[in-house]
Amino acid sequence: MNNPLLEHTTEEELWVEYKRNRDPAIREAFIKQYAPLVKYVAGKVASSMPHSVEFEDLVGFGVFGLIDAIDKFDPEKNVKFKTYAVTRIRGAIFDELRSIDWVPRSVRQKTKELEEAIQQLEAKLGRPAADGEIAQAMGVTEDELAKTMLKISGTAVLSLNDVWYSGDDADKISIGDSIESPGSMNPDSMIEREEIRRVIVQAIQELPDKEKKVLVLYYYEELTLKEIGQVLEVTESRVSQLHTKAILRLRAKLTNIRKGIV
Repeated sequence: MNNPLLEHTTEEELWVEYKRNRDPAIREAFIKQYAPLVKYVAGKVASSMPHSVEFEDLVGFGVFGLIDAIDKFDPEKNVKFKTYAVTRIRGAIFDELRSIDWVPRSVRQKTKELEEAIQQLEAKLGRPAADGEIAQAMGVTEDELAKTMLKISGTAVLSLNDVWYSGDDADKISIGDSIESPGSMNPDSMIEREEIRRVIVQAIQELPDKEKKVLVLYYYEELTLKEIGQVLEVTESRVSQLHTKAILRLRAKLTNIRKGIV
């Protein structure tokens, strides 16, 4: 850290000290140290956004997430700050994008229609629906469905983080929330969050193989959509479609779970 007051102190010691006294100098040092992480996350988000969304705006949104992560991080938990902060930064960016409502109404409507079709179809079938089945349920051709997927994937805010918005915006259960100190929740809330975590893991395992690979490569291996396309030997636009379908299936799965359908 480029702070003469702090240069002889380990980061672990700084976290303990910050939790004890909330020293603004320590907070500022953490913000400076992890500022590159905000740009990294903003860059990943920007890669799936239309050009009308400015990278610098995403960075600004992400800084709020970093500050939130610094204030809420518990050094006694067995979680690295970087891991915790990435989730908070990404969440802050998506929260702000949602709040400014930049997605065109027509695209939002198409996303809703597609998600509802998948939700109803997969609840009925008890398995992932094929493209032809989804297209038939929506009354469109497979080519039209593919074009809709591309339109949604290019503009809609779809991320693994969003999957944890398990209903209304007022009823959020995010990955970040699930790794906060258990002392901040009552036992019933802890059980509910662990159950949703279990459902998500199970739902990912039930995805078609290519969709599952896209999620793993994008969110865990941190490859770009172009790099994933090279790995899977498909086009970048196809990877984008697979990513969108995977997220919509997961959201539909959670909706069905909440309704007691599956």
